[in-house]
Amino acid sequence: MKLKLIARFMWTVVSVVIIVMIINIIAVFSFIIYNNTTKSSLIEKKLEDVGIENYTRDFSKYIIISKEAVDIDKDGKSSLDNNNIWIQILDEQSKEVYSYRKPKGAKESYTPFELINQYKYVDVKTGATTFIGEKQIKGRKYSYIIGLPLSKIQREVITINYDNFIGIIGKFIYSILILDAFIALFFAYFFSRKLTRPLNNIINGVLVLSDGNYNLKLSEKGIYTVVYRNLNNLSSTLKSNEIERKKLDKMREEWISNMSHDIKTPLVSIKGYAELLSSDDYDLSKEEVKQYSKIIDSKANYIKELVDDLNLTTRLKNKVLKLNKKKVNMVSLVRNAVIDILNDPSNAEVDIDFICEHEEIEAFVDASLIMRTMKNLIYNAIVHNEEGVNIKVSVEKKDNLKIIISDNGKGIRPEELNHIFERYYRGTNTGKGHEGSGLGMAIANDIVKAHDGEIKILSELGRGTEIEIYL
Repeated sequence: MKLKLIARFMWTVVSVVIIVMIINIIAVFSFIIYNNTTKSSLIEKKLEDVGIENYTRDFSKYIIISKEAVDIDKDGKSSLDNNNIWIQILDEQSKEVYSYRKPKGAKESYTPFELINQYKYVDVKTGATTFIGEKQIKGRKYSYIIGLPLSKIQREVITINYDNFIGIIGKFIYSILILDAFIALFFAYFFSRKLTRPLNNIINGVLVLSDGNYNLKLSEKGIYTVVYRNLNNLSSTLKSNEIERKKLDKMREEWISNMSHDIKTPLVSIKGYAELLSSDDYDLSKEEVKQYSKIIDSKANYIKELVDDLNLTTRLKNKVLKLNKKKVNMVSLVRNAVIDILNDPSNAEVDIDFICEHEEIEAFVDASLIMRTMKNLIYNAIVHNEEGVNIKVSVEKKDNLKIIISDNGKGIRPEELNHIFERYYRGTNTGKGHEGSGLGMAIANDIVKAHDGEIKILSELGRGTEIEIYL
């Protein structure tokens, strides 16, 4: 993976360099061809725009015959003045017949060798670079010399063997491309190492996480700081989830074990009494049949409650429970929950005070689920404390609805307080031979949250517990 990544990056850089070089070569040749073929008006364009070769070639159109003498029209003179150029016009014997802006030291007649030598090399006497053109007027041929200061343009003579020129140019271009490719390859490798090293760290980090190792810690620096930070955050999240999952699995196993035990006990009773009722070996009285039937019914109801709790907590956990919300008088609902618990004969000695300053406080809730929440919380206050505990239940409305369930009992240990609303959790101080699924508090918490509410618990060991519900 690492070598493939570096190779692809290097190939991309080298390809880009080669393409850019080819484009540059094409652009240079196109520019040269364009400059050599472009023609423009010498009056409208500057010398730098048209090129001296084109300028010399096109200047012939400004040479005219005036009163049987050779002359230059007004536009031609203007162009010479603007470009600081001088001119000599020679007849067929290479003698001067006209000049304009001619410098001192310029000859008035030339031999063919002198013309060639002056064109090929710098004219030392005039200190100028000269170019030569020709024009035919009325059957006669005239030559003209155009001179420019050395400070403006200079000529260097290069002798080229055209048989080898194309090959040399081709080899030169080929060599340049190879050299550039090697240079690009070197720098591509150098920079790819720096740029791909962080990517390798990221890839290795992902592989580590995919193997289930969540102890990943990458240094958060460089251009990939955000990516490193997100990977570290992902590692921390996965590690926390793994710890929570293992913890949840352990608690689920304990819960299943407790649930199996809790179900097994009533099932044994049900099976035993059912065998008695169906056996011909015993002559049972009507009262005994009735008593045994009640026990079977009670144990069956207990098992049903355990299964219902499991079903409800699963639906709440997966958020698939549809709430049947209606406008409900919360004072009556909470009061009825207290009355139902007090009407249970097993709670005859329980002391519960219901406190509310109003007879009607309405809220939009699922009445059956809120009723179950109230009973779960009050019942917990009973079974987790000794007999004689005083429980207070109050309902009040200020900015929002607040229900408080408090007691003056044993309180909850700090290490248990953090787990009190977790599924499958059972406290260590459960009293009165309490039988239950261990889901009561978790169900209450999930129901309140399903109503977009909040539940808080405050407790001090030896002084009691207070639970606040906000809806």
